Amino acid sequence: MTLQLKPLHHVFVAEASGIDLTQPLTEGDVRAINRAMNEHAVLVWRGQPLTAQQQLDFARAFGPLDIGLKRVFKRPERLEDERLIDISNVDAQGNVAKRDSPKNLSNFANQLWHSDSSFMDPRAAYSMLHCVIKPSWGGDTEFADLRDAYDTLDARTKAEIQGLKAEHFALHTRILLGDDAYTDDQKKEIPPAVWPLADTHPGSGRKVLFVGVHARQIIGWPTAESRMYLQDLLEHATQRERVYRHAWQVGDLVMWDNRSTLHRGRRYDIAERRELRRTTVNDTPEALLRAA
Repeated sequence: MTLQLKPLHHVFVAEASGIDLTQPLTEGDVRAINRAMNEHAVLVWRGQPLTAQQQLDFARAFGPLDIGLKRVFKRPERLEDERLIDISNVDAQGNVAKRDSPKNLSNFANQLWHSDSSFMDPRAAYSMLHCVIKPSWGGDTEFADLRDAYDTLDARTKAEIQGLKAEHFALHTRILLGDDAYTDDQKKEIPPAVWPLADTHPGSGRKVLFVGVHARQIIGWPTAESRMYLQDLLEHATQRERVYRHAWQVGDLVMWDNRSTLHRGRRYDIAERRELRRTTVNDTPEALLRAA
């Protein structure tokens, strides 16, 4: 079968079907998915009960896999392959984590608007999140379209951000949430990355407003002015008219482009078990070739 798409939002996001993700992708499948991602930025796949290995195989078709903040934390993990990011409230022993655990700190940080690994160079291209166990309420994931955010800026702001760059720092969100117990070696493990505020998506050629909570400083601006301006831009980017809210079902896989979207998790009862697995691929020349 061929890829079929059903729009789920008026500016981005489509439900994808017609391809069995548990099976190896053909080159035609990869090209079709890349074209769909360039257009819609977020694809929702329903009823795809992937094993961990099948999810890794699917992700690998789109570029080299990224382990993100595992470079800093280096904590015991319950998932055997370090390329699987455990988006859950489950500790290394398989139990629901305590409320004040480092695991739940990561979950709270995920509730801030961000794009995965914007603090790295190369940054993340696609992320794929698969639902294994869902709680009885909450735990949805929201997405915002940074292309529409750029398109709808007023003319003065569009002109103002041309040439401006922002520094993205891996631990900025953790420090915002009160977790500042990091060694100098940990802080050096992932040095800040710098990206244009007015960026261009390499696949679609569309302009994007590349903001998010990892951005902590506009290069050359005073810190206070930087952070207030970045907050204003983030507020614009996440207006409700450009946000899609995904209510998870077990077996869903949602795939998004971190170069053109933001996302955040929503609150749920952290005493209830919630398990999702994420895979993420880097934005590299290899990934661009696969998108051709």
